[in-house]
Amino acid sequence: GKRVRKKRKIYMDSGEEEEENQEEPEVRNIPSTLVAAPPNKKRAWSWPSYLEEERAVAAPVKLFKEHQSLPQSRNSFKVGMKLEGLDPAHPSLFCVLSVAEIQGYRVRLHFDGYPECYDFWANADSWDLKPAGWCEKNGHKLLLPKGCKDGEFNWSTYVKNCRGQLAPKHLFKSLNTSVTPSGFRAGMKLEAVDRKNPALICVATIAAVVDNRLLIHFDNWDDTHDYWCDASSPYIHPVGYCEEAELTLTTPAGKTDQDTFSWEKYLEETGTQAAPARAFKVRPLHGFQFGMKVEAVDKRNPMLIRVATIADTEDHRLKIHFDGWSSEYDYWVETDCPDLHPVGWCQKTGHPLQYPNGSSDLVTAPGQGCPTPGCNGVGHIRGPRYGTHYTFVAQLFTVVFCCNSYVLHLHFHLRCFMHFPNCSPGLPQGIFVIAISLQQALHESVFSPGISASPPHRVALCWDKHCQLLPEVLGLTAKRVATWSAEEVAGFVKGLPGCKEHAATFKTEQIDGEAFLLLTQADIVKILSIKLGPALKIYNSILMLKNADEDFVVSGHNVLGSD
Repeated sequence: GKRVRKKRKIYMDSGEEEEENQEEPEVRNIPSTLVAAPPNKKRAWSWPSYLEEERAVAAPVKLFKEHQSLPQSRNSFKVGMKLEGLDPAHPSLFCVLSVAEIQGYRVRLHFDGYPECYDFWANADSWDLKPAGWCEKNGHKLLLPKGCKDGEFNWSTYVKNCRGQLAPKHLFKSLNTSVTPSGFRAGMKLEAVDRKNPALICVATIAAVVDNRLLIHFDNWDDTHDYWCDASSPYIHPVGYCEEAELTLTTPAGKTDQDTFSWEKYLEETGTQAAPARAFKVRPLHGFQFGMKVEAVDKRNPMLIRVATIADTEDHRLKIHFDGWSSEYDYWVETDCPDLHPVGWCQKTGHPLQYPNGSSDLVTAPGQGCPTPGCNGVGHIRGPRYGTHYTFVAQLFTVVFCCNSYVLHLHFHLRCFMHFPNCSPGLPQGIFVIAISLQQALHESVFSPGISASPPHRVALCWDKHCQLLPEVLGLTAKRVATWSAEEVAGFVKGLPGCKEHAATFKTEQIDGEAFLLLTQADIVKILSIKLGPALKIYNSILMLKNADEDFVVSGHNVLGSD
């Protein structure tokens, strides 16, 4: 069915607003609406008053890069539009994306065919976003949604089948980038800082050159450490930099000992050449100072932009402190980070601004029951789709985890662990156990009643009846099913009542036993396109298998990534 929904339209140049009726499908992602708490009886919060009270100054607009400053046009993306874009977790991959939500000048992007826990936020003018067909035109591989085969993918057919629409090319500001000639070419070698481990300077390769940007890849490493930068990046250096500066160069894994590594020999062995020293540019120092006020995206909950202060500075980095919050939530960003904006950016672009915790001008919004001091219940551990939370477990600022280096993995990728347990193989065994246990506790806190509606013995009787309805599950355990091949999973699904016609899907998608046990009901319906009735039977069988082996999640070494 259809429903009429009023959509607020914000004009950035005049600040005027008008309302228009717009028809939208009823079945869609419900955006996690962000509304600043209403003013109390005193007065509304404002930047001028706050700066005066704090005796602080706003960071001058001239210090910000063009992509950080106030945009010259409004965000014209619409929910449902499809495009191509970089995967933030794997910067070398261009993927098929859909606009899932819009907040001011920002968009939440969804990877077609993948769980929503991978959704991410970006500015509308982000260089990382490209129109449909960009990869094919520029010779880059496009990672296709599940079910789409290489060589057969066609944007026109895909959009028609999805009943979607392509994002118009004029929305992509990156297409207007003026390219400055440089001496960099794909395949050239250099020395580069690992931005995830800044103490390491490693042997690296320029994997790609697009416009004025370089894709840096570390030799013999996976692509999760790749990053894009420009010629003036302080993180890239010409061959021989470490030797000249008397620093340790991290050599490619398994290649040679650091003490005996020779660039001349390595270049000869790999048949490559070093990037010319003249191509590297020196980035001028920034003008940001301690105490200046800015607006910054909260990386622990990226749907939010908060009032922030520059707590410390380095040559090319700033330490961001969220006003009213403990310093344990401070973090460092690059001076050209797209998540950093001048004062007034949110108001100008129509994006909600999260005021300082403890401000006398704020009133706690009704219904936001998170017990964490200062937390208004916005954001959720299960990903961007869920707009609010009500418990310590679900909230994103659990002190226990904010103090350690695994905060991002734990807070934002718990559900990803359940889907793709090997996505972060470097994390310790205990972290996976905590993550999975926390995810289970979260699910129970949100979806289970506070008081059991049935006595334990009735629950047991009810479970026995379910087993009678799905006798195919009897005698099986999750531990055993985890070893199945995709063919065995398909055979099991084929035997479930009313599910015979869907068995081939599991074989086609190569869903083995381990992947099968990690499926949610939403995955079965949305990703595998199975109707609700059969999906419920399949999902119930998964729950019953796990119940038959309650220790599966904690003890199953495949799921936890141990040997």
